[in-house]
Amino acid sequence: MTLAAALAVTLTACGSAGGADGGRDTPAAGERGGKEPGADGAQKTDPTRIPGVGDSLHREIPEKSSQIVAVYGRGEDSAVATVRLFTKKGEEWTRERSWPAHNGRKGWTRDHREDDKRSPVGVFTLTDAGGVRPAPDAKLPYTASADFTPPPYWPKETRNDFDHVIAIDYNRAKGTSPLDPTRPQGQSKGGSIWLHLDHGSGTSGCVSISREGMRYLLRTLDPDKHPAVVMGDRAALAR
Repeated sequence: MTLAAALAVTLTACGSAGGADGGRDTPAAGERGGKEPGADGAQKTDPTRIPGVGDSLHREIPEKSSQIVAVYGRGEDSAVATVRLFTKKGEEWTRERSWPAHNGRKGWTRDHREDDKRSPVGVFTLTDAGGVRPAPDAKLPYTASADFTPPPYWPKETRNDFDHVIAIDYNRAKGTSPLDPTRPQGQSKGGSIWLHLDHGSGTSGCVSISREGMRYLLRTLDPDKHPAVVMGDRAALAR
């Protein structure tokens, strides 16, 4: 595969704009990890756990991780989500920030496939970042390159999607640029699942947040704290 073709595959996998699920979550103000809004209001949880995350996924959180980006999808077939950053202090998780977000335009899946337009449910480490624009204050290894520029045929509203990205370590080689097309589980399992800038609607599988949110994550996520993401629709997260 030529470099140009590899880059095209990578960017296409992350996704152009498409049909939106519509609407945005409006998260509440910051709070400790003891409560998480649920269908029937506030639900008490153990402050030593990430709110809304059940035993199955909680066991997958790396023991060394003291920074967790939690992505709470509104529903299995929804593109609307909320991103929350949690920091572990002692044995307790504290919620630091929260941002409205979008995920795959068709929702979520536990068996992500190339071009299914759904985001993968699971726990994944966060080791590498990059983008069209430089981020000199980023703590994660950061690759600035014009190669992140979306193709010219993508809709206008997506032109700045990849100004900054954080690679989600789903089916990729850690320690490389987010543009690395390597797929350890094979091409059919998809890849190039990123946190990137939001264009106001669902993605092809990535998670998108505001520029302010992305800049905050780049300044805050620290390799020494072994950051990871826990992501999925609320029902899948709670199992």
